[in-house]
Amino acid sequence: MSTLEQLKPQPLFNYFEAICQVPRPSKKEEKIRKFLLDFAADHKLQAKTDKAGNVLISKPATPGREDAPTVILQTHMDMVCEKNSDKVFDFDHDPIQPVIADEWVKADGTTLGADCGIGIAAQMAVLTSDELKHGPIECLITVDEETGLGGAFALQPEFMSGSVLLNLDSEDEGEIFIGCAGGIDTLVTFPLSMEEIPNGSASLKLSVSGLLGGHSGDDIHKNRGNAIKIMTRFLWKASHDFSARIAMLDGGNLRNAIAREAFAIVVFPENQRENLLNAFEKFTSQVKFEFERNEPNLKLGIDEAVLPKMVIMSELQENLLHALYACPHGVLEMSARMEGMVETSTNLASVKVVEEEGILITTSQRSELESRKYYAAEMVRSVFELAGANVIHSDGYPGWTPNPDSKILDTTVASYKKLFGNEPVVRSIHAGLECGLFLEKYPHLDMVSFGPTIKGAHSPDERLDIKSTEKFWKHLTDILETVE
Repeated sequence: MSTLEQLKPQPLFNYFEAICQVPRPSKKEEKIRKFLLDFAADHKLQAKTDKAGNVLISKPATPGREDAPTVILQTHMDMVCEKNSDKVFDFDHDPIQPVIADEWVKADGTTLGADCGIGIAAQMAVLTSDELKHGPIECLITVDEETGLGGAFALQPEFMSGSVLLNLDSEDEGEIFIGCAGGIDTLVTFPLSMEEIPNGSASLKLSVSGLLGGHSGDDIHKNRGNAIKIMTRFLWKASHDFSARIAMLDGGNLRNAIAREAFAIVVFPENQRENLLNAFEKFTSQVKFEFERNEPNLKLGIDEAVLPKMVIMSELQENLLHALYACPHGVLEMSARMEGMVETSTNLASVKVVEEEGILITTSQRSELESRKYYAAEMVRSVFELAGANVIHSDGYPGWTPNPDSKILDTTVASYKKLFGNEPVVRSIHAGLECGLFLEKYPHLDMVSFGPTIKGAHSPDERLDIKSTEKFWKHLTDILETVE
């Protein structure tokens, strides 16, 4: 018996387990695309791809439902590839091994890929069902969602024919989303200059780990620690109080994930060792007290390190630390239009010292208002340009403006009330969805987004709630049976 074969609903969980066996990092979707096309061929379903690599699999209506509108079920095929630093894992080749932990499905030390693998599994289960009654179905699975919505940007207006779209990429069961934030990345480069270490130097390796991290849209309002900001605070103090110099700095990974870990190697006068160790111990105590409610597993470490030969030039280090300290991170504004929703935020996502490329810093900004999305991006740009860095912005992506008069919203809400006896929450989401881009190409689309509960997305703590997945499946199939 496979790990998930015991779970209901089947075959949804079996399909999800099969998807987990297929490597699917962003921009490396060849294997999962072949998996999907082979699946379509095996089940004699019509399938096609576009130049970007997006896949569309179609299934005709069941008898009696031919006049129902064509419904597009939409997911993305790539996943965020994050792992704990002590986990040996190759996302290009190794299969994810899902495990059952109480009422959850999770992975061991890596992201699970339920975002958006469980949505793909639902598409496959719909496409192969002999019992479900439905109108014409189109299943759209896009590429490169996690690193810039590349598949949605490349989608051509004639690729799909449906008039209703159900996005299956949300992560809170019982909530129906009718809007999302737009986003943009602000990318920073400091030209790297190094110099030899002073005589009489010693070195230590600093680490910040154990943070929850999470999705830079869904989790940005939860006051979680950012490993880069925490590391910067001590580096700032060490550089000013103990003449510490930075030889290596590596924090965070992905633009849409809150930085969970950061590492640095510092070089300092040997006669300052005891002072620096005492300061680090005091700093550790302070930071753990600050985050004791929100980050119970926070760890700060200090270990011996091989003495490097080179450190970052003094002036460059000063500018870098100024900018990292001043760079905003977190919620900038709460929404005045939808209570409890973040309007505008920014994420200090990663910093890397790369010998041949420079000091590379990635940030991302989100807002439900286009004007404030750019306002946040220029705020970040200003900080780094004042420090002498080169700054560019990505093209960004639009938000999805809520349509409270949506017909499919009415159907979705009525279905949920009928099945479960209570009202779902209808709201907008601060995370980015592909729906805004779909509307640019297909302005007639009537859309909602929903899904099962996923916690810890974009981090190795990612886990899928089993009971909510069963409710998600019942809800999805009922919508398909009743949509008019």
